[in-house]
Amino acid sequence: MIRAASLSLAALALTTASVAQTPGLSYPDVTPGRAFSFPADHGAHPDFRTEWWYVTGTVKTSKGKDLGFQITFFRTRPRVDPGNPSKFAPRQVLFAHAAVSDPAIGKLLHDQRAARGGFGIAEAKVGDADVRIKDWRLARLADGRFSARIVARGFALKLTFTPTQRPILQGAGGYSRKGPEPQSASYYYSLPQLETTGTITRGSSTETVRGRSWLDREWSSRYLGGAAVGWDWTGLNFDDGAALMAFRIRGKKGRSIWAGGTFRRANGTAVTLKPGDITFTPTRTWRSKRTGATYPVAQILTIKLPEGQKRLTLTPMFADQELDARSSGLPVYWEGLVRTEGGRGYLELTGYAAPLVI
Repeated sequence: MIRAASLSLAALALTTASVAQTPGLSYPDVTPGRAFSFPADHGAHPDFRTEWWYVTGTVKTSKGKDLGFQITFFRTRPRVDPGNPSKFAPRQVLFAHAAVSDPAIGKLLHDQRAARGGFGIAEAKVGDADVRIKDWRLARLADGRFSARIVARGFALKLTFTPTQRPILQGAGGYSRKGPEPQSASYYYSLPQLETTGTITRGSSTETVRGRSWLDREWSSRYLGGAAVGWDWTGLNFDDGAALMAFRIRGKKGRSIWAGGTFRRANGTAVTLKPGDITFTPTRTWRSKRTGATYPVAQILTIKLPEGQKRLTLTPMFADQELDARSSGLPVYWEGLVRTEGGRGYLELTGYAAPLVI
């Protein structure tokens, strides 16, 4: 009943936004040279059109079993007159996804929430990380750790994330281009190598887990240009402490429009990757019987570094890691636990079921 009520509320908020929109309302641009400030930038940036807090992790249970998880909170600002005095005006709408990847099951366990901001139901606070929809919450604690509490259909996550490295400001000091047009960009930083502890509950069984996670933070007013249909993205934590984020923006027929990323070595030095430095080469596809989408779930990722090329094989722990979020107003995409040489992480594939508009 709670989930149904949340989805109904989100649908109402989006309907209201379409009726009460203000054509002249503008969103702030993403431009180079912004100074990041922490912990303030862990919190919400409500003037921008869209924003997300995205955590993926690879953990082991006390019995040595491999599991993965995803927790994502989205915030969007509908085009509504900010001067509207009504408490019911949908000034902010929040969405959330959570999923558990278990190779022994062979498909995702997942759930989703959505609600308009306010009324004690949903909120993304300004000034520090604290975003929630009812009993789903991701927040930064006073000691600098992050905490997630998710009670979903069929599973629950109670996890703590301890930073072990400073944030990576992606792109040019946190200004991350997503296409040839400078306006197609986001403010973007990552926290890799988060020491992760807690519990994952499925049914009546609760397992203690320990591993490493990755937190991505992005906010934007115009993410993709008109020719883009989606992206391939990966965030990888390596056993030696190194970390890699790489993405490519795709156009029609799989053409690469843009690419970027950062490779931080184990010694802490980092290389910013430009569009010509990154190549994703699919080696195996998987077709979803549910949606008909075909995803390149196994890929070879090649990056150019000053010392030469680094070639990584991205292998999914299992093929069926598709997440269908259409019932909460978001797209179908593939969010997969993958392994590679000396590391593990997640591969995200969007725009394969239908072109994205973001």
